[in-house]
Amino acid sequence: MNGDIRDNVARSRFELEIDGQVVFANYDRRDATLVIRYVEAPPALRGTGAADALMRGIVDIARTEGRTLMPLCSYASVWLRRHREFHDLVGG
Repeated sequence: MNGDIRDNVARSRFELEIDGQVVFANYDRRDATLVIRYVEAPPALRGTGAADALMRGIVDIARTEGRTLMPLCSYASVWLRRHREFHDLVGG
């Protein structure tokens, strides 16, 4: 599912479409940091793992671009704390 992440540069957000609905994360690129401002899933996708799949795609993008992540969103922050394998990406 990670390969399906779109970088919607015009809206400054990463998007993942599932069954015609979009889970997204608003971001800012600041130097070498990717600031995750807000993650949102439509009600029908909540609890399905959609936001988890989106976050996995975002960490892949951060690694590929050589960026650290700064989670401002509580979901992104908690997700990164729970996934120790990505702690090396947390910075800011």
